[in-house]
Amino acid sequence: MSEFNFADLHGLRALVTGGNRGIGKAIALRLARAGADIMLNYVGSEDEAQAAVAEIEALGVKAACCYADVSDGAQVEQLFATMVQELGGVDILVNNAGITRDALLLRLSEEDFDAVLATNLRGAFLCMKQASKLMMKQRFGRIINISSVVALRGNAGQVNYAASKAGIIGMTKSLAKELASRKVTVNALAPGFIETVMTASLPEAARSKMLESIPAGRIGQPEDVAAAALFLASKEAAYITGQVLRVDGGMAM
Repeated sequence: MSEFNFADLHGLRALVTGGNRGIGKAIALRLARAGADIMLNYVGSEDEAQAAVAEIEALGVKAACCYADVSDGAQVEQLFATMVQELGGVDILVNNAGITRDALLLRLSEEDFDAVLATNLRGAFLCMKQASKLMMKQRFGRIINISSVVALRGNAGQVNYAASKAGIIGMTKSLAKELASRKVTVNALAPGFIETVMTASLPEAARSKMLESIPAGRIGQPEDVAAAALFLASKEAAYITGQVLRVDGGMAM
């Protein structure tokens, strides 16, 4: 059976932060298959980012990558300048960059609390601010923020992560109200337990316990999140804004 493609993103340009692996890479590939040109942001391996670019270009679209720490305002400003220079503008922003520094509250250092909020929350804020300037001027845009079901239900040992992802939901709803009249939508995805490098390191006992809480009976894949991102980026989602779509197999019902 051929893949069902409802979205046509030809002529649009997408920036995916943390797009060199995992959920970010899956989203970038899905948007590229729909015709969007892609800019990948990364802070890790340049070789990994370049390999992802080559994989995207093989789909017949333009692609590039740019190093930037999204928690740094100057680097984010340069990231968007590079995007405009390389691809001509920004129509879709996917705020996916994120880190974890897990520990129970009494053992959680101020440095680890601040680091998670700096990347996950401040990073999304800085990128939305830059994107909003461009999207308001062109009177079109799609901003998709990656939150988490942890923001909705909490998780022991992740006070900092939960705070950052809950903050993203608040920013999403607030910015959606600011930009709606300019035909710019702002939505969030809240993935559940997704198979990534980040979750692969969990002990088997923890994985089994997590799986028991998922009515769908399976661990999610990055492509599950990518499919939802594609919908929110499409013209079919033009009347949807300020929403949080859970991609969790029913985990947070």
